[in-house]
Amino acid sequence: MPDRILNIGFIGNGKGTNRYHAPFSLALPDKFRIKTIYARHAGGPWAPIPGTEYTTDIDAMLGDPDIDIVEISTPHATHYALTKQALVAGKHVVCDKAFVGTVAEAEELYALAAEKGVTVQCYQNRRFDSDYLTARKVMESGRLGRVYEIVTHYDYWRESFFQMANEGEYDRMNGIVYGHSCHCVDQLIDWLGVPDRWHAEARQLGGAGRPDMYFDFDLYYDELGIKATAAASYLAAIQRPSFEVYGERGTFVKVEKDQQERDLKKFYLPVGHDDFGLDAPEQWGTLRYYDDEGAMHEERVETVRSTYSRFYEALYETVAKGAPQLVKPEETIAQLRILEDATRDLA
Repeated sequence: MPDRILNIGFIGNGKGTNRYHAPFSLALPDKFRIKTIYARHAGGPWAPIPGTEYTTDIDAMLGDPDIDIVEISTPHATHYALTKQALVAGKHVVCDKAFVGTVAEAEELYALAAEKGVTVQCYQNRRFDSDYLTARKVMESGRLGRVYEIVTHYDYWRESFFQMANEGEYDRMNGIVYGHSCHCVDQLIDWLGVPDRWHAEARQLGGAGRPDMYFDFDLYYDELGIKATAAASYLAAIQRPSFEVYGERGTFVKVEKDQQERDLKKFYLPVGHDDFGLDAPEQWGTLRYYDDEGAMHEERVETVRSTYSRFYEALYETVAKGAPQLVKPEETIAQLRILEDATRDLA
């Protein structure tokens, strides 16, 4: 089905659909149209998207032959059942992170997609974070020499998190591991591949029975000689650097995260704003390295421009033209093995 506009049907009409998905497919009007949005209840706080149908009948949406792709942006615990329902209906599916809860569920869904002749993948938009792409670019430049360690953080501080740590109840699918570590781990797998081995730790900072609010994962790439660490806390009043890359000849540090989420939270959207997600020069990372003569150099590295619409560009190539999907089954399964390992002993 080359060179035609693909129709998307969303399951869910909340923050995920309206903030993290729709603005980036709408930025590609020659490739995508949001035809229908399903939610259990009509209305909601989000302004209707012009030209989009809203329905409370999921069967009618899944039975619509004009819909090519179903995107699922609902609470994590619903992902498996809704993804399976959409695949049974013969639709290509994109499901929000962290996809599903277990490796077994993921393997079942990938097998079902193959049986139906469609694709299913996790929405890993953070592969197009500007800080991540900048760190990769610096490493690929060779100025660091042989890289031996990569560290990434995804810290937060909100007053509500402190209350959750001490009063909330543990729910594996809604803690920091399944809520945020999946971004960091996916970036490392996308960058370096599936690790040879790992150590995964998650902590309930408020004690047993409370939500998991801290993770520290070490991924080891033996052939590359690299240890990659992904760590974060929901109780970090001072956030640690977003990326640190250490090599035999230098170091790169990027303190601030990608700015797309900052703009989205202010309803400053990619369509119509050329500076959407743009880093100011003071937000650029710092590179210090030594050249062949032993002279030290230090410079600010301009942040790579990026947009989450690149996920949709890849999705179009997959669904319309048969290209391999961006987020491969083996990558998501590897990630889920690490997440399951981290949470195995929590309760």
